[in-house]
Amino acid sequence: MFVHRIDEELALKLPELRDAERIFELTDSSRAYLKEWLPWLDFTTELKDTQSFIQSGRGNYAEGKSLGVAIVFKGEIVGMGGFNDIDGSNKIAKIGYWLGESYQGNGIMTRVARALTDYALHELKLNKVEIRCASGNLKSRSIPERLGFVQEGTIRQAEWLYDHYVDHVVYGVLADEWNK
Repeated sequence: MFVHRIDEELALKLPELRDAERIFELTDSSRAYLKEWLPWLDFTTELKDTQSFIQSGRGNYAEGKSLGVAIVFKGEIVGMGGFNDIDGSNKIAKIGYWLGESYQGNGIMTRVARALTDYALHELKLNKVEIRCASGNLKSRSIPERLGFVQEGTIRQAEWLYDHYVDHVVYGVLADEWNK
């Protein structure tokens, strides 16, 4: 099982089925907040949806395709993050993340994104890490900017969010840039 300790209060872990209830509860309690920028909330309406997500994620992790982790803050799951896609051929990982509304403002996601970037570039020996954010999602965009990622461009109408398209800003960092 994957467990990665970031610091004394923060860790990442591969979620297990027994975590499904907490993850679903967190999703449900933050639903209105998360729905502004995440497209999957309408497809996560029951506990079984979260259970299926966990099982699928564990399978993708075993195949080296992705790594979805629960973010554990002071012993409690407070969000999810990880690599939505690991492209082994091109040595690129794409980070995704979300945090329960009541856990915002603690620097959690910056530490998570830093740890995931370190893991991708040092442990997995990848060459590049990308973070894509909706252009209007300034909180999410501040994370790669704070970590020194380079803004590489904008993908127009990259994602359908319930009733409209949003553009994605693409940020990237290369291994040799991160190591400096």
